[in-house]
Amino acid sequence: MSESLTEHDDRWIMNLRGRDVTRISIDHRLTLLLDSDARIALGCPFELSQGSNRTNESVVLDPGRQDVAAALGLFGAKVLSAVAFRTGSMRLVFDNGCHLNSRAHPDYEAWEVLGPEGWRIISRPGGGLAVWPGQTGGRSTDDR
Repeated sequence: MSESLTEHDDRWIMNLRGRDVTRISIDHRLTLLLDSDARIALGCPFELSQGSNRTNESVVLDPGRQDVAAALGLFGAKVLSAVAFRTGSMRLVFDNGCHLNSRAHPDYEAWEVLGPEGWRIISRPGGGLAVWPGQTGGRSTDDR
């Protein structure tokens, strides 16, 4: 596997640490473009919260309804952590204190991440992940 994508028993670590959100686009999904040609696209409702304290309120944002105004605060933020769980969930942590959590959707691909070396992870409908390793070659793996 690519050094930018590390497999563990229950998750994949996506090495996006230190990459800035340089552009945010909104259509039927919310897309965060990072300074390394990486892209994070969210097509289903997700949670965004501020701060690491679990008591902080989170807001549910729905890209399909263009209800994503709170996510505009991610512009210029730096990724501290990016984790894709084998369940199909994803957690992103940013240096401005924001936490983005997306769960698998029963019917749709909730999110996808395209990494800077061509690797790709997609949250599969109903749960699980589809993973393509990128430049190192190989086929997609199914983490369902």
